[in-house]
Amino acid sequence: MRKIWFGIGLIALLIGMSLGAVSAWRGQPGPNPYTSHGAVQTAPMLNRTLTSYYSDLSQEEIDSLLYMVEKEKLERDVYIKLYEKWGLPVFQNIANSEQRHMDAVLSLIEKYNLTAPETLDQVGVFQNEELQALYDQLVERGSQSVVDALKVGALIEETEIKDLEGWIAQTDNEDIKQVYENIMKGSENHLRAFAGQLEGLEVSYTAQVLPGEQVDEILTSVPDHGAGMKGAAVGMMGTCHCEARIQSGIVDGIANMFRHAWGWIRGFAKRIGMPL
Repeated sequence: MRKIWFGIGLIALLIGMSLGAVSAWRGQPGPNPYTSHGAVQTAPMLNRTLTSYYSDLSQEEIDSLLYMVEKEKLERDVYIKLYEKWGLPVFQNIANSEQRHMDAVLSLIEKYNLTAPETLDQVGVFQNEELQALYDQLVERGSQSVVDALKVGALIEETEIKDLEGWIAQTDNEDIKQVYENIMKGSENHLRAFAGQLEGLEVSYTAQVLPGEQVDEILTSVPDHGAGMKGAAVGMMGTCHCEARIQSGIVDGIANMFRHAWGWIRGFAKRIGMPL
């Protein structure tokens, strides 16, 4: 009986040591420095090195800032309405992104002591009459079907990219250019997202405003921040295969550890006169 209990005790010790070794090997993940209260934080759009930068604005630059802040609001408001209509998370997520774009442009408006439109906090209300009419048209069109809603989103992002290309070409102000370039990267990501949603519905997306070659290049390119939808899927598959290999290696390692440890235990027990 003593031999049995001795053997059980050694096996329990072996299991505890093995599990402890595995836990120590895997470790404990540290906190994500880019998350706060469950929400992902993004880096500020305006490089901190430019916060002290100042340059006199041309009338074209002033006009572009006042137009862009309401244009970002239009995009946000359309996506809010389409999310309410269809409940697709893509609209809510991109609406949140458009709010950050609005905030970035508004920071420049405040920096250069310009007067922002008074309707920025009113969903669906615009100071610019042309944007008001466009908002009404886009919401009506996007309310016809889910496919129409996604195509409206893609149309908005294509138009945004085209507008920004023009505004960037007209400015030599470094902080305005930086914000616009970052917003354009975001619009390219949004275009990929909407096209990916359509693809999931077995609807092929074709360019509506930009040249077809440019849209194809955007849709097949890898975003600067994070993978595109197809790239993300491939990345997830690669992660699964990698994790499977890691898990397999861990199991093999534990098995080898048990074999070596058991051999040592048997040898030790034999030496003290209690062979197992």
